[in-house]
Amino acid sequence: MYFNSLVFFAFLPLFLICFFSTRGQVRLLVSLIGSYVFYGWWDVRFLSLILLSTMIDYFIGLRLGSAENPNVRRKWLWASLISNLGILFAFKYFNFFRDSLVDAFASVGMQLDAPTINIIVPVGISFYTFQTLSYTIDIYLKHIRAEPSFLRFAVFVSFFPQLVAGPIVRASDFLPQLYRDRPLLWRNCVTGGTQIMMGFVKKCVIADSLAPFIDVAFENPEARTSITLILAVIFYAFQIYCDFSGYSDIAIGMARVMGYHFPSNFRRPYFADSFSEFWQRWHISLSSWLRDYLYIPLGGNRKGKTRTYINLMLTMLIGGLWHGAAWTFVIWGGLHGLYLVLQRLLSAGIVKLGGGRINNNIVFRFACGICVFSLVCLAWIFFRAQSLEGAVAMITGIFRFHGMTPGAVQNQVIAFKGIALILGLVACEAASGWIRPQARCLVSPIFMVAYFVTLAWIIVWFGMFDNSPFIYFQF
Repeated sequence: MYFNSLVFFAFLPLFLICFFSTRGQVRLLVSLIGSYVFYGWWDVRFLSLILLSTMIDYFIGLRLGSAENPNVRRKWLWASLISNLGILFAFKYFNFFRDSLVDAFASVGMQLDAPTINIIVPVGISFYTFQTLSYTIDIYLKHIRAEPSFLRFAVFVSFFPQLVAGPIVRASDFLPQLYRDRPLLWRNCVTGGTQIMMGFVKKCVIADSLAPFIDVAFENPEARTSITLILAVIFYAFQIYCDFSGYSDIAIGMARVMGYHFPSNFRRPYFADSFSEFWQRWHISLSSWLRDYLYIPLGGNRKGKTRTYINLMLTMLIGGLWHGAAWTFVIWGGLHGLYLVLQRLLSAGIVKLGGGRINNNIVFRFACGICVFSLVCLAWIFFRAQSLEGAVAMITGIFRFHGMTPGAVQNQVIAFKGIALILGLVACEAASGWIRPQARCLVSPIFMVAYFVTLAWIIVWFGMFDNSPFIYFQF
C-alpha cells in the first residue's frame, strides 16, 4: 500500500477512527492489525516473514534480559545476529553473491554450477531487520530492558508509517511511548499535518516531476548531450532526496498525529559543506545506526589513523550493500568511504595552514559545499544506474563535453520545470530555518490556513498522481 494511492487515503481515516476510539491493549491491537493490513497489501506472504522476525527477536530479547552469564548472553546475541542477517542474506543477497562467485570463476576459465533462489524480496526487509537488530543489541549492552509484552513489541516492529522505508526507530525511543495512550490533540494534528503536506509536495510535485527526465537520460545516455546528462544527475540528486525525505516527512507526520515522536531523518543535506556533515543530515537514522552498531564497535577512531580509515571504508561499503544487492551500490558506498577518508586527510593539512580562519571563511565554506554536492552527485550516478556499464556510459557522456550550451538541453520543457521546482525547494529550505512553518501554524491561524491552502493548491495543480512507488521501497 503506497502513501500516494487512493486505497491508502481510504485506509488512513478508518485506521485513525479505530485508533482514537480505543485504549490500552485494544489500541495496540488496532495498531498491529492496521500495520499488518498495510504491509500485507503488497503480498500477504510477506506477513509470515515479518512475524517470524518478530517472534525470533522477542524470544531472544527475553532470554538476553534474564541471562546473567556473559557467555550465555553472547550466545543469544549471536543467535539474533545469525537469524536476522541470515534471513536478510537469503532473501536479498544470496543470488548476488552466487552470481558474483560464478563470474569470478568464469573469469579464470572455470565453470561453477551454483543454485539460485527464485524469490521476491520483501518490501522494507532491510529496515525492519536493522530495527529489530538494534533492539537485541541494546539489550545485550544493557541499554534497555527486554519488552515483556509480545503485542507491544510486535507494534514496535511493524508500525506502518515507518515500516517499509524508515526512519529506523530504535526501541529505546519508541517502546516507552507505547506504554501510554496518546489523546487526539490539535497541536499534534497541526504539526503532523504540516509535515505530511510537505512530504506530499516533495514526493508528488518535485520527485515525480523530475522522474521522466531522469529515466530517459539514464536509459540511453549515448543519445543525450553532456549538459542533458549533467542536468539528469543533478535532478536525480533532488529526486531521491525529495522522494525519500518526503516519505520520512509523511511517516513522521502521521506518527505525530497519533501522538508519537519520531526523530528527524533529514536536515537539508545539500547545505552541508563537508561529507561528515552530509551524513549527519542525510538518512540520519541509518547513518547513526551504522555509527553506533558498526563503526564504533569496529574501533571507530580510537585505534589510530590507519584503522580509522579502514573502519570508515568498511562502514560505508556495508552501508552501500545494505541499499541493494549490486556492485553499483557497493561502489556508491565505497566512494562515500573514500570521500570521508580524503576529508580527514585534507582537514589535517588545512588545520596546519590556517585552521579556524579558513574554515570560518564564507567563500571557502561555499566552495566546499559546491565540491561536496558535486562529488555526492558523482556517487549518485552509480546508485541510480542499473549496471556498472550504465554508470560508465553516463560518466563518459558527461566528460565528453558534447553539447554544453543551454540550447543543447533535450526535453527542454521538462528541464525548465525541474529547474524551477529545485530552485523553489532550495529557497524554501533556506527560509525554513527562520520562518519555522510548524511553529507559526500553531500561533497564527491565518498563517496556518494560508500554508495549508498553498500546499494543497501546489499538490493539486502540479502533483503527479500515477501511484509511483517510493524509491526506497526497493531496499
